[in-house]
Amino acid sequence: MGDRARRRIVEAPSSWYFDLNLLSRYVASEGGRVYHHTAPVAMVYALHAGLGALLDEGLEDAWERHESCGRLLQDGLEAMGLQLVAPAGYRLAQLTTVWIPPDLPRGMDEAAVRRALAVDYGIEIGAGVGPQAGEVWRIGCMGHTARRRNVVLLLAALAEVLGR
Repeated sequence: MGDRARRRIVEAPSSWYFDLNLLSRYVASEGGRVYHHTAPVAMVYALHAGLGALLDEGLEDAWERHESCGRLLQDGLEAMGLQLVAPAGYRLAQLTTVWIPPDLPRGMDEAAVRRALAVDYGIEIGAGVGPQAGEVWRIGCMGHTARRRNVVLLLAALAEVLGR
């Protein structure tokens, strides 16, 4: 990483996995290894690949893709009669949280809907956590997943599973 980027490294990150200060000193041979185990090499390579894909696409194009896919997802969920948790104006394109509808198909609970999406369509959506466990579904629309074809497939699969 360049000098400009090194100057912006967070001194005390929340996790050693993201300690770019440690990694940059290690790579630059500015000190021995601090930890008794291997540095997260696979994560560094994954970050490198992800940033390379972002540079290839272009930052503004990636922002627009996420915005348009997030809007398509949210509009499609609302068209299905589902209610989004965040009010308009406070929503993120990359993550949509939707209240679980009270009228699930007979014999299905929220986990059965998520399981059907995973088993039948290879689509994973998140369950609610903490006080929202069993109350909401969390649907990510980030990175490579933020593609129109993926959003259309999710909406069609969810509509089929819910019988809408």
